[in-house]
Amino acid sequence: MILLLVRRFLLGIVTLWVASILVFAGTEILPGDVASAILGQSATPETIAAIRQQLRLDRPAPVRYVVWLSHIVRGELGNSLTTGRAVSGIISDSLKNTVVLAALTAFFAVPLSLGLGLLSAAYPDSLLDRGISISSLVGISLPEFFTGTLLVLVFAVTFHLLPAVSVVSEFSSFMHKFRALVLPILTLTLAVLAHMTRMTRAAILDTLGSHYVEMAILKGVPRSRIILRHALPNALGPIINVIAINIGFLASGVVVVESVFAYPGLGRLIIDAVSFRDIPLVQGTAMIFCVFYIGVNLLADLLVLTTNPRLWDKK
Repeated sequence: MILLLVRRFLLGIVTLWVASILVFAGTEILPGDVASAILGQSATPETIAAIRQQLRLDRPAPVRYVVWLSHIVRGELGNSLTTGRAVSGIISDSLKNTVVLAALTAFFAVPLSLGLGLLSAAYPDSLLDRGISISSLVGISLPEFFTGTLLVLVFAVTFHLLPAVSVVSEFSSFMHKFRALVLPILTLTLAVLAHMTRMTRAAILDTLGSHYVEMAILKGVPRSRIILRHALPNALGPIINVIAINIGFLASGVVVVESVFAYPGLGRLIIDAVSFRDIPLVQGTAMIFCVFYIGVNLLADLLVLTTNPRLWDKK
């Protein structure tokens, strides 16, 4: 098992390295010139050349990538081009808000999706199963910006129950933060709930077709006990994987949701950084997203291997 974990960890490092190449290349092809964006209307050919030399943008891209990667490895994300502050400090301010939003969404979405998936699998082809399946299909089909806008229209504009924007600060009261987070959490929950529910249902139904489950049915074991004691533990592998994928999605999906609700998290931060051509801030925020996504998937692999020792001999 230790060798498997080492292999997965090394694979995660390689994946992160490939992601760093894509992030750097993506920022290189952004339209517009960084020096011109910084100088604005006062830009002249001489000042642009001076800024490019100061920011070392006159170097070849491969050289700048190696330098940037060496700084990333040491934990140095550089300084913002617009404010001059350390990128790590700017990110830390927004990271806490995004972690709170993602954690609360996972807290509500994971148990709810497991419950709906188990109910759907317990009564296959019933009216309840069809209702959950249709609702899940609708949830998968709707993009987050449409769902968020619809929720704002209903709960903020029509009934005036919740605020349309999620502006929070460290000085906000608990009730203010709670009311501000309800709509973003609900939007993200609807976005990930359908996928996890459908996968839970499929995994449970697949396990229910096993021989040992059929034997338990013949012995007269109650269906609820069969699902909870026999089917669910053996279906944890695919369920854990789909939960990890959707929790990883929360790190990237917040970009749209935070923009819709003006929530001060990493998603809103990277959008503003792209608008101002703040390349170090864009690169640093994108790498945080990559580290989170890869880390969640590595943790899921660990949990799958722990819950199913039979995989140790197959890898």
